[in-house]
Amino acid sequence: MVKALRAEDPSVRLQAALTAGSMADPALLETLVERCAVEPNFFVRDMLSWALTRLSPQITLPRIRQELDSERPQARSQALHTLSKIGDKSTWAWITRDMLRDPDDEVARTAWRVAVVLVPEDEDAEKELADELVRQLGRGDRSVQLSLSRALTDLGDVIEPALEKAARSPDPAVAAHARATELLRQNPETGFDAAVEEAKRVVALGPERAAAAGPPAPAPAAAASAGTGASKTVEPAEPAEPTEPAEVVEESETAHC
Repeated sequence: MVKALRAEDPSVRLQAALTAGSMADPALLETLVERCAVEPNFFVRDMLSWALTRLSPQITLPRIRQELDSERPQARSQALHTLSKIGDKSTWAWITRDMLRDPDDEVARTAWRVAVVLVPEDEDAEKELADELVRQLGRGDRSVQLSLSRALTDLGDVIEPALEKAARSPDPAVAAHARATELLRQNPETGFDAAVEEAKRVVALGPERAAAAGPPAPAPAAAASAGTGASKTVEPAEPAEPTEPAEVVEESETAHC
């Protein structure tokens, strides 16, 4: 089994991880954790995650906690993701500010998602988390910003005061990201890219001028389609993030086990 989990062929590793989960053998704990830190294939990582959740939390959680301090970024991000899979609320205390501010984008974005899953159902704790996450607005590329917006909106209405303050930031990237996130909070059906473009327009013009100018005119093709009664082009849904095994994700967005 250990040899199969380290095989060169990813299909062999995938089958081995599936078998390991079915066996739920505590003797495989160390190997599963070690593979999480180095496994390059998304689907195998996801199966390793499932295999770890099949083991008793009493033995899994202490070992996962050790990985949170690893010098290897993938080990940290994978350990965080495993915590979200297990969902034990007692591990909330393990999520530190340093993790939420980790310089590695994959570690940070995983920590944001895990924090939202594990935060106590307490308004003060949720507000404190919202204030911390808002500090990361404007960070990274599109995928990182999308991860943060999703984490914030998952917290619900508690994020509104923090977003309102961030929307007045002198940093246009922060202000635009805050406004885009607020648009998503108000209307979850809004596409992320559309929300960002509208937010940038408001930041560039200022709220009053943007309101006076009204929404931007539709593109010529869209206007022609509306005039002829042709079917409208619907913006595709945002791709799911790699947080649950049932979700389909692009391999370019690193998943976690």
